[in-house]
Amino acid sequence: MAATQPARGTRDFLPDDVRRREHVAGIVRAVYERYGFEPLETPAFENIETLLGKYGEEGNQLIFKILKRGEHEKSGEADLALRYDLTVPLARVVAEHQGKLPALFKRYQIQPVWRADRPARGRFREFYQCDIDAIGSTSPVVEAEILGAVAEILERLGFRDFVIRLNHRQVLTALLDTAGVLPAQHGDALVALDKMDKIGREGVAKEFAARGIAEAAGAKALSYFTSADPGTLLPGHQAIDNLSAIVQLAGMTPAAGRIRLDPSLARGLSYYTGAIMEVAVEGIGSLGGGGRYDNLIGMFLGRDIPACGFSLGLERIIVVMTEREMFPAAVTHGAVDVVVTFLDEGSRGDALKLATELRGAALRADVFPEVARKFEKPLKYASARGARLMAILGENERAKGEVSVRDLTTREQTAVRRAGAAPAIAALARRRTEN
Repeated sequence: MAATQPARGTRDFLPDDVRRREHVAGIVRAVYERYGFEPLETPAFENIETLLGKYGEEGNQLIFKILKRGEHEKSGEADLALRYDLTVPLARVVAEHQGKLPALFKRYQIQPVWRADRPARGRFREFYQCDIDAIGSTSPVVEAEILGAVAEILERLGFRDFVIRLNHRQVLTALLDTAGVLPAQHGDALVALDKMDKIGREGVAKEFAARGIAEAAGAKALSYFTSADPGTLLPGHQAIDNLSAIVQLAGMTPAAGRIRLDPSLARGLSYYTGAIMEVAVEGIGSLGGGGRYDNLIGMFLGRDIPACGFSLGLERIIVVMTEREMFPAAVTHGAVDVVVTFLDEGSRGDALKLATELRGAALRADVFPEVARKFEKPLKYASARGARLMAILGENERAKGEVSVRDLTTREQTAVRRAGAAPAIAALARRRTEN
């Protein structure tokens, strides 16, 4: 028999999984749009040269490559690759369609990406990202608005214990220079530093040594990165002034009080040029991150365009919300409100008509498709669908001009007039929800 499990690092999304994802994505989309961001979608795969060289050495190794097809298949060469993130495709879109886009382009994008990573708890090879980016301005207002949108999303989802870590790539560069780390080793140092949350200070020190960074320089750099305030190490530095402006402006948004300056925050992707940010939950870790990347679009366009963005990890958020039981009951308990059941063949048509009326009353209605000579089957079906009520039609109901309505929690059964059944059942459903 063929294996039935999906490929490692991927998952099948069953109905409850999809409902959770749509709930989170719906809140993300609504907030992004209220902040003036517009939707964008890009292809699942890109020309391989579009992606290579944009993420650093480690990122390049995690790109899923697609081999050439047809007569070129035997060459073993790749000309396409699955999308690694949503930022590089955005940069390509801006370069390709610059004449059609406004000077300040604000977009959001909710689509899957793929990484040839080692699967782990909450870490997948295929996962969704929820990105916002603003293209065309260097103003710290951009960072402040992005942080405000992210904070509002997490609060609306029910998170109360998150902080937004903030740092600056130029601060990192200056600290590495001051510590004596050679410029050619900065990229390696930042890749190692980005793992601080996972491997700790000693682990980063070992990575520094493995990457050829002098012990004294590495130790001094680590002492800087774990300092409480980077401003004391680099007084008057323009990057410190930029961070101060972002914090002040973000104080006018839902991100107020959430921001923590953190010199150890690195963000491993090599295209960041300015402020970098990450949202973290105590005991859980990162739920997303981003930063300013003013040079990336220039790789496609030939001239730099300022840009800043943030990516929320949809899967990570869903895992945490599921473990903490943060989803509303309407998301986790049931796909329908009412199951319509008929007791004889003569009631089939009226069952379908009643279901149509219930849907017109904004209820989610399903019809059990077989004659319910015994109640066991429709009751089991209604329970599996998470229905709150069952509407029952049969010969007796037709004779009386009624519909029997059964509360599937209390097992109480009442009768409503068939002529006004839909609004009456809708009222029962609302009371059931409120209780």
